[in-house]
Amino acid sequence: MTMTVIWTGMVVLSILCGLATGRGPAVASAAVEGAAAAVELALSIAGMLCLWTGVMEVMRRSGLADKLSRLLAPVLRRLFPQAAKDRDTMDSISANVSANLLGLGSAATPLGLEAARRLARHSPGTASDSLCMLVVCNTASIQLIPTTVASVRAAEGCAAPFDILPAVWLASALSVGVGIGACKIFARIWRD
Repeated sequence: MTMTVIWTGMVVLSILCGLATGRGPAVASAAVEGAAAAVELALSIAGMLCLWTGVMEVMRRSGLADKLSRLLAPVLRRLFPQAAKDRDTMDSISANVSANLLGLGSAATPLGLEAARRLARHSPGTASDSLCMLVVCNTASIQLIPTTVASVRAAEGCAAPFDILPAVWLASALSVGVGIGACKIFARIWRD
């Protein structure tokens, strides 16, 4: 609700300023051009998202997702010790982490919600340490292939949309490391 008020206020303020300065036609023209550019960008991102969501589905059907899940299992068991014995919960967490590794933020969201639902069953009414860790890992996720950012860059005419990979890897690894460290520290502080 707050964001709706803020965005509406910004639009109204822009229109009023445009009219007050005598630039009403320019504001109207910019609004139309912006809307067209937004639709074009959304379609190009949707295409890339469809591609990688399809890749994720192929991975799932071919068993590659299960292999990736087994590969991630030792790390995930250490990060989520409260859920380590619940196979379905660990599968949901693993699928969420896998989608985030591929840079599929939109595809990772339903997987993350399912994992959160499963984790919340173990501690109704409060956020467990594992649930907090899931939120941090999902938010600060390591991205091996930043598909959304690359598709935006490609839509804007970038010749090499994936040339940002080293920076993305470093930034996402640092953010996940700091987030996990903070979760572990706060879990110990609040436990005492």
